[in-house]
Amino acid sequence: MVDLSDGDVPIEVTDLLTWLRVERGRSVNTLNAYRLDLRAYVAWLTERGLSVAEVTEADLEAYVGHLRRGGRAASSVKRSLVAVRGLHRFLAEETDGVPDPSADIAMPKVPRGLPKALSEEEVSQLLGAVEGDDPFARRDRVVLEVLYGTGLRISELVGLSLADVDLDAGLLRAFGKGSKERIVPLGRHAIVAIVAWLEASGRPLLEPDQWARRGDAEALLLNTRGGRLSRQGAWMAVRKAGERVGLQGRLSPHVLRHSCATHMLDHGADIRTVQELLGHASISTTQVYTLVSTERLQSVYRSAHPRARVQP
Repeated sequence: MVDLSDGDVPIEVTDLLTWLRVERGRSVNTLNAYRLDLRAYVAWLTERGLSVAEVTEADLEAYVGHLRRGGRAASSVKRSLVAVRGLHRFLAEETDGVPDPSADIAMPKVPRGLPKALSEEEVSQLLGAVEGDDPFARRDRVVLEVLYGTGLRISELVGLSLADVDLDAGLLRAFGKGSKERIVPLGRHAIVAIVAWLEASGRPLLEPDQWARRGDAEALLLNTRGGRLSRQGAWMAVRKAGERVGLQGRLSPHVLRHSCATHMLDHGADIRTVQELLGHASISTTQVYTLVSTERLQSVYRSAHPRARVQP
């Protein structure tokens, strides 16, 4: 749980973070992102002798300019501004007579980037890259097979508990953004990997004599000390496998999520089904994958159809 009580931010920011956690159910990752962005904002105000309550629209425009001059990407500027606008909107709604100086501030336009999915051959090489049969190898196979096979976010993967996995039904229960629950099907290869991990030569060998934290005993994936596997630990498993097959610099857990969605659409999956699988609140978020698949369709068509080839 993020600590909301220390003194590195003013009370207005602490109140907002508390409201986001209690009233809106925001995740720890979201709260930490808000804290970092608002800490930087408050530091900038302090350098100029301003308090949060004194900020004007001109000050906010100057802050946006400061972020852009610092070389921040448009997406980073937008994320910071979301936190800043959230703070001022919260204060205006909670305090009578306090105006919202951010109400007319335009959000930066972010170029729509296409996810760089792996090819199916690259995924096959990656999934076969984990060597050995020790508990760590078995666990890392679960990480790779489940990330690609289900399209889970890495935070959803490491948050899985034993009770969230139903191997007989071939289903798992994931908790996404805002603690929204969804049921996700498990493929045959992911089930085989999980079964091997849960056998006596897998997860039980990493279980400690005494669990250090409440909840670790229920965790599906464990680290070397017998605690719940962290995001960093899962990321490391993906990176190591990627390095073995020459994918360093191109691979991350989110690339496996991209690849899962893209390959499903390539093979005829309905976009609404993919939306449900990935846990997207809006269909527009899922539609970016259709652009990738359309590009791939055109590429294959141009190379394979005799009437589409460029004649010399």
